[in-house]
Amino acid sequence: MQLDDSNRITIVEVAQYAGVSTATVSRVINKTGPVLPETAAKVYAAIEALNYKPNAAARGLASRRTNAIGLLVDEINSEFFQPMLRGIEVTARASGMSLLISSTGGMDKATPPYPLGENNTDGLIIFADSLPQEEILRLHKIGLPMVLLHRSSPPNLNIPCVTVENKIGARRMVDYLIEERGYRKIAFLEGPDSHEDAYWRKLGYQESLAAHNIPFDPKLVSLGGFDEAQAHLSVSHWVEQGLKAKVIFAADDDSAIGAMIALKEAELRIPEDIALVGFDDIRLAAYLDPPLTTVRAPIEQAARIAVEQLVKVIHGEEVELKTLLPTELVIRRSCGCC
Repeated sequence: MQLDDSNRITIVEVAQYAGVSTATVSRVINKTGPVLPETAAKVYAAIEALNYKPNAAARGLASRRTNAIGLLVDEINSEFFQPMLRGIEVTARASGMSLLISSTGGMDKATPPYPLGENNTDGLIIFADSLPQEEILRLHKIGLPMVLLHRSSPPNLNIPCVTVENKIGARRMVDYLIEERGYRKIAFLEGPDSHEDAYWRKLGYQESLAAHNIPFDPKLVSLGGFDEAQAHLSVSHWVEQGLKAKVIFAADDDSAIGAMIALKEAELRIPEDIALVGFDDIRLAAYLDPPLTTVRAPIEQAARIAVEQLVKVIHGEEVELKTLLPTELVIRRSCGCC
């Protein structure tokens, strides 16, 4: 009689039982790195207590090395990706690893296989929503090293993640607009629902309004989608409807560029008629007309750290489970400051 694989004990459950990381369990099972004797004893005790049987895929991961890491993105379609890709490529090369990049955009994400995984990489950097949670769960169960970039670990999995202070950065921007510039009607171009960054940036916007006793008005929120064309469409519609806001906060700089184009097409002056601010501080932000006030996010630094973390996981070293990098305001002329 064949056992049902759905009832198989996983390496995650062994790690939780022993009170250690999955990387430590993997090192003990596959003898791929040093582990303290008392820690190894905990792992062996958990294996025996749970009757854990490593599957073939998990054992194979330890014995086969490609010396390559993979980067999965949904699509590469904006200025945001230039510093991110540079940070990943430079750090991977310095670590002696090749880099494979694949886009899952346009794929049916509910139907594997995916272009990168356990068969062609030693580990993956997974950007934002480029893989569904079900696939992340599967890869985690077989012990493939992973680091999530601009995405939190699914509950109870403890996958290392690297991101930035999205909520704090957005709140500081709105605080500045209210306290220093005197704006009360602040429109917001939100990012896509699938992006965690978008959720936190909108929450920062809402928290700042609440802290200053400004009612949240859903009519002042529209989709920017982290996309120039979408933001252009939303702002054009706002203008047609007679937008009363005095400033637009775009949840990313690409959306801010789309907003700027739409405002100029409507012959509205920035910042005299309406101010505009963004988030990320992409390379072009300082060269727009007028230069864009924005929240500077350490895009390249986050990418470098993600690779460094992944290499450590591949070699069985302990890493920080969550790296949250600070953001800062960059004040330029588009907000009406000068």
